[in-house]
Order: sequence, then C-alpha cells, then structure tokens
Amino acid sequence: MFPNMLDHYQFQLTRMLEAEQYGEARELLQFLLHCQGEDQRHYEEWSNLLKWVEMAFPESLSGTNGSQTTDNEDDLRRQALDPGEQDEEYINQVLYIMKHHPMIDQQMLALERAALLDSAEVSREIRSWLVEASLHPVVQFKALQCLRKRGELGNVSMERLGEQVSLEIEATPLSLDDFPQPVLAVLERVERVTEIIDASLPHFARELWKECLQFLYGTSTYSWMLDERDEMVDCFAAALHLALATAAYGTADEEAIREAYGITESLRFRYEQACRMMRHVAEGSQESGPDSEP
Repeated sequence: MFPNMLDHYQFQLTRMLEAEQYGEARELLQFLLHCQGEDQRHYEEWSNLLKWVEMAFPESLSGTNGSQTTDNEDDLRRQALDPGEQDEEYINQVLYIMKHHPMIDQQMLALERAALLDSAEVSREIRSWLVEASLHPVVQFKALQCLRKRGELGNVSMERLGEQVSLEIEATPLSLDDFPQPVLAVLERVERVTEIIDASLPHFARELWKECLQFLYGTSTYSWMLDERDEMVDCFAAALHLALATAAYGTADEEAIREAYGITESLRFRYEQACRMMRHVAEGSQESGPDSEP
C-alpha cells in the first residue's frame, strides 16, 4: 500500500470511530491487517484497535449474511447515536454543531444525530439551512439523507455547485448501492480491472467513487453520468481509474489506462470531460469549512 492510500485509510478509520461506526471500522481494520508491506507498528495498532472494537461492541460481529449484518450494524449505530432523553438543550447543541462547526466530519456526525431527534422543528431547520447557507456539496447530500431518514417528503430547492436544483428528498440514495445502475457499472468496471493490479485498489475505488457521487448528486454533471451506453461507462471508468492511481501512487500511466478501457480517439473528448470532472471533485473535496463555497 502506498503512502497516499495509507493516509486515506487512516482518515477513514478515524472518521468511522468518531461517528461510532464500529461495524464499518471493524471491517476496515480487518482489511488493513491483510495488506502487505506496512510498518510493523501499524499492524500492532490496527490489531489492538480491532480487539478493542470486538470486545467493546460484540454485537457488531453478529449476523450470518450481508443483509442481517447490515441490519444489526444499523441498529447498533442508531443506539450509539441516540441519546435517549432529548431535551431542548441537546437538540439545540446538535443543530448548532450542524450549522457552525468548522469541520465537515463533525457537521456530518451532527446530521446523523439529527436524524434521530424527535422534533418537527429539526426538519424545518435543516430545510431552511439547505436553502439559505453556502454548504459543501457533500454536507448538502448528507443533509438530504438526514431529511429522508426523518421521513420527510417533497422537494428542496438549493444552489448546488453553481446550479439551481430541486431535489426530491425521498429519492436520495442512503447507500452506494442505492445509486442508479449506470454509475454503479462504472465502479464495477474499475473493480474488475484494478483487482488484478493491487488487491487494495477496489476498496479505495469504492470510497473515491462514493465521494464523487455524493459531491455531484443532482447536478447537470450527475445527470450526464447516468448515460448507460457502454462507451460512456468506459470513459467514466477510465477517468476514475486515472484519479485512483494518481491518488494512490502519485502518478499514473494514462496511456495504459486508456488502452485498458478501450478509450479510442472517438471517445477521447468524453474521456477528457470525465477526467476534468474527477479533478473538480478532488479539488472541491479539499474544502473543509461550513462556509466553503461549493
């Protein structure tokens, strides 16, 4: 695993633990322990942390199939985020962090807590915040997910990446697998190609693509990504692979990547557009404050 990838996984692990996503943290720790070539101290840290998670949260090990495991982890997560008694002070604190915390991770954690609050005022606050505030695109997406989890219906109009959009709350994907098949086909294509290069790349590709989809969801660029023709899937897949290799290794053999995905001269223009889209997401993802311009 290369340094950039290690940094990415360490960030993801910290984020999961802060958000009390212990089931997901356990899976990531197990994955990291199977990676080769890292400093021994990393393996010791991951092993000790995995033992702590499994001892402190044994329920995260239950379930014999994927759907059952997911249900159990959702229940655990809900229990961890739900404070039980919700007085006005607690509700106001959650909303204040959601709106004003300088770190995106903390804003998103507040949104997850907000999804469990028993107050109709919370939904009204989130709706007006989405419409009036200048928010990072991923925070906007998480706010839409929060509204859907709260059972809200209807559309929310907002400015998103410089566009005025109107998005249906109940259509907001709650997981990567909820996104339309054309964009999932892009990820599947990259996973097939990269798994024979480096066993860790498919996991990294999934995280990168999920971030991209959350960033662009509902925009004109996202609509363009829903084109299900094979050549369009190839263009986006090649662009994702290029961004993935650059992030992981610091460099990429673009000619070899184009060849792997069959990017001919006739597809070069669309491919370049997809590459620009990925660069835009990478640059925009570096913004971290609640008042960042999308």
